[in-house]
Amino acid sequence: MARALRRRLGVLAVCLAALCLCLPGGAAAAERKAVGVYELKRGDFSIRVTNWGATLMSVILPDSRGNLGDVVLGYDTVAEYVNGTAYFGGLIGRVANRIAGARFTLDGKAYRLYRNDGNNSLHGGHRGFSKVIWTVKEHVGGGDSPYITLYYHSFDGEQGFPGDLDVYVTYQLSAPHVLSVRMNATALSRATPVNLAHHAYWNLAGHGTGDILGEKVQLFASRYTPVDAASLIPTGAVAPVAGTPYDLRTPATVGARVADLLRRGVTGFDTNYAVDGWRASSPSPLSSPQLLRVAIVRDGASGRSMELWADQPGVQFYTSNGLAGERGKAGKVYGRYGALCLETQGFPDAVNHPNFPSQIVRPGQVYKHNMVFKFSF
Repeated sequence: MARALRRRLGVLAVCLAALCLCLPGGAAAAERKAVGVYELKRGDFSIRVTNWGATLMSVILPDSRGNLGDVVLGYDTVAEYVNGTAYFGGLIGRVANRIAGARFTLDGKAYRLYRNDGNNSLHGGHRGFSKVIWTVKEHVGGGDSPYITLYYHSFDGEQGFPGDLDVYVTYQLSAPHVLSVRMNATALSRATPVNLAHHAYWNLAGHGTGDILGEKVQLFASRYTPVDAASLIPTGAVAPVAGTPYDLRTPATVGARVADLLRRGVTGFDTNYAVDGWRASSPSPLSSPQLLRVAIVRDGASGRSMELWADQPGVQFYTSNGLAGERGKAGKVYGRYGALCLETQGFPDAVNHPNFPSQIVRPGQVYKHNMVFKFSF
């Protein structure tokens, strides 16, 4: 399978002519749009991306013995992503994570959003950015720095959010084994909250090889945002991790820390951390002026390591607590703790917590979010 993937360059011949999206406003008509799968390849390092949800479908790279493996969970076909509910590899927006009560007030006006997580809005609503078709603006499949840039126009009122928004994401490979994800969004007409996130599920041993409880994780974060246990909405506090199972400032085995949480009645990590050293920059007030080291993940069996750098104030560490019998690529079945997510982001529900870093983008302002994944083996 890996050999076949290595031979593919450029656009893979995957077009779903029957794929339709309902037009806004409840219109009975539907428009048909082609959805493709695109490959970026640099030597023994390659990824696949689809313009359905600007989704990262695969990341293939060697292990310490030179064997190639795919280290992200996902599906074989775009149709499965259309029907999937796990957000595998998706570009999340307009606002990632949860908004309490699916509502907020901005500049004196109350806004109500689509509820898709109990009474809350999650990951932009039932049809967030991971559930729409993006436009491929540029695609260079090979060479020293292959890349793909995708674009989506989010209309005023989409899922309840105010204002038109132009959104871009670029995936790029560079030496030696570096994956960059660059996101930006420009508010065109009204002030709006923006919090984009990339929702890859990582298993450095290879997707479908089992759980990630044996992998070691280090987070460069001394504080986290505690949540209400029932709703997973932040309480508004930003608390020190010292003395808690959430302290990952030194490398720790995921399984040992999950066991600590289980003794407290918590099934695993689904936790936003405040990244150490973050401060807002100008003229992009929502990002840091420099990339900060966020996390290091190491898998002893494969010898693979991943180092994450980004410019956002927070990172959601998730240990796939909700996965259960999800059939993925090559017929593999993904279960609980089958992967981990490191989603750099603004703080969850920031629009309802004035003490959290603001996520409000005003007309003419540009939101920026940059992530760099550095792999070694």
